[in-house]
Amino acid sequence: MSEKLIITIAPTGSVPKKKQTPHVPVTTEEIAKDALACEEAGASILHIHTRDEQENPSDDPRRFKEVVDALKGKAKMIMQISTGGRAGSDTASRLQRLSVGGEMASLSTGSVNFPNSAYVNPPDLIEALAGEMLKLDIKPEIEVFDLAMLHNALALREKGLLRSPLHFNFVMGLKGAMPARIEHLVHLTGFLPKGSTWSVSGVAAAQLPMAVHAILMGGHVRVGLEDNIYFKKGELATNAGLIKRIVEISRILGREVATPDQARDILGLKPGKGGGS
Repeated sequence: MSEKLIITIAPTGSVPKKKQTPHVPVTTEEIAKDALACEEAGASILHIHTRDEQENPSDDPRRFKEVVDALKGKAKMIMQISTGGRAGSDTASRLQRLSVGGEMASLSTGSVNFPNSAYVNPPDLIEALAGEMLKLDIKPEIEVFDLAMLHNALALREKGLLRSPLHFNFVMGLKGAMPARIEHLVHLTGFLPKGSTWSVSGVAAAQLPMAVHAILMGGHVRVGLEDNIYFKKGELATNAGLIKRIVEISRILGREVATPDQARDILGLKPGKGGGS
């Protein structure tokens, strides 16, 4: 376990609202303040979603740019823009977010059922997003909700729409998608091309155990209120608190935590590039 651990914070997401937890940041100011606290705690990537005045998911690129701009000169962490479909599902809506200055962006390479809806990513949309990221020199984080999505990403690489080294994020424990089981994680990592990096997003109660598995297996970790609002049963979490716990566990297990620039080096990004620098 010589490679340092990259910790991604997903502070907002599309689902949790203030009525579920007062700790979820939804305004630009709240997201920026939370991001800085998480960077200080040990996070090196910020996964960005935005909300409107009613706390609903927003696809307005101006809101994404506001978050990136609010962190310029203050944060060193990598800005990763969500292209997820809850904020707006058409191709134009999802493409427009790539213009706001992020170094990375999410790329879901297939469709999946969520608990109350379907997350639809048709092939033409996936190829349009991948092509635009390639053109803008944005590194995709390939979001994998099942094994087919991993193989879809490999097919995109063969078409020249994804460039090695690839970075994957395995989303585990979401109802309707891939269960959070160590057997699945071992199976998935066995298909990764040489030189790839990977992280795990455990959903709800799966967040902590899957993070520990990832640390021990040499992968990386995503935590945050987007995926899990509890620190433990009955106790609401803060984003910084979730980061601090992962940092402590990783150090106990003998693995150092990467700084933002060390994360850039691990991921093959240009030093100091990005909206937060």
